[in-house]
Amino acid sequence: QVQLVESGGGSVQAGGSLRLSCGTSRTGGYTNCVAWFRQAPGKEREGVAAIVIQGGMTYYADSVKGRFTISQDNAKNTIYLQMNFLQREDTAMYYCAASSAAGRYCLDSDVHLYWGHGTQVNVSS
Repeated sequence: QVQLVESGGGSVQAGGSLRLSCGTSRTGGYTNCVAWFRQAPGKEREGVAAIVIQGGMTYYADSVKGRFTISQDNAKNTIYLQMNFLQREDTAMYYCAASSAAGRYCLDSDVHLYWGHGTQVNVSS
């Protein structure tokens, strides 16, 4: 019912910035929040940032707080993740996902039913 397409990944040096986009489309259902997750090889999937569609409440992992900003453009049905001061540890495949769960749960991957295919972010030092 919800299709998600990520874009904006690439390779940057440490200290650089990238902005990821998650384009959304829906044929039905209810989406309360959209979140960005990341997963590096050999590591667990990590919830990075989430936004509640109605109201715009945001949630961040401690590891990115102060460096990353999640936002939305309702007219474009697009969710953004602005990533500043990137570190090598930020290297991962980044996914966006949609859930009907309450905002407090939106950084938990278990609550998300719809997922994009990911966009790769590589940070070198």
